[in-house]
Amino acid sequence: MSEPMSMPVLYLSHGAPPLADDPVWTSELAAWSASLPTPTAILIVSAHWENAPLTIGATTTVPLVYDFWGFPDRYYDVTYPAPGAPGLAAKVRALLGPSVHDDPGRGLDHGAYVPLVEMYPDADVPVLQVSMPSLDPAELLEVGRKLAPLRDEGVLIVGSGFFTHNLSAIRMTDPGVTPPSWSAEFDDWGARALAERDLDALLDFPRKSPSGPLAHPRTEHFAPLFVALGASLSTENTARSVIDGYWYGLSKRSVQFT
Repeated sequence: MSEPMSMPVLYLSHGAPPLADDPVWTSELAAWSASLPTPTAILIVSAHWENAPLTIGATTTVPLVYDFWGFPDRYYDVTYPAPGAPGLAAKVRALLGPSVHDDPGRGLDHGAYVPLVEMYPDADVPVLQVSMPSLDPAELLEVGRKLAPLRDEGVLIVGSGFFTHNLSAIRMTDPGVTPPSWSAEFDDWGARALAERDLDALLDFPRKSPSGPLAHPRTEHFAPLFVALGASLSTENTARSVIDGYWYGLSKRSVQFT
């Protein structure tokens, strides 16, 4: 049996439940996963779970967390019975230390399962979700750095957020609407900062980016990027945008670190 190969690290914009109705975006996610080595497991950090200290979710298959309101019933009928990953959970504890907590009843939230349904529709890869213990970029960078050895065991580390995220400043009426200036400016800045590996600017993005407070009035959807960045620091940290464009004016930029 061959040894697992070192996996890339992903930051993806996860959309919302209606992502399933977008044939372009869903095909982009499916093509992305098809281009990757088959992971031994997936470790995912979602914008929708903040808990300190860092907490490990269910290591058995439990019901999903439908953490959204006001959508048609069909979005609440989605299931994703991926296998649990108790072995991966034990490795996370070993890498992060004794402060790690467990929440065995906490299933995958929509930041995790919505993109995974499109990327790994057979739900045959073990998945483990962990919380963000903070929104501090430097702290999350360190979490990612500590988790980086898992890449050599074939684990796909995924930060799941949204490259721009200000729902109060958009109207959910036309997915193809021209993006507002704050979204386009931040997207352009972020793409360049990642390509240039400008870690200092990224860590201080609320002040060093154009329209940062408008693009992220609360930073939880950009924060998973720093876990992905941290997990890629041991390599050349080359960032490649795999998905770009906009959805209801929000940047759906998604990045692969190798």
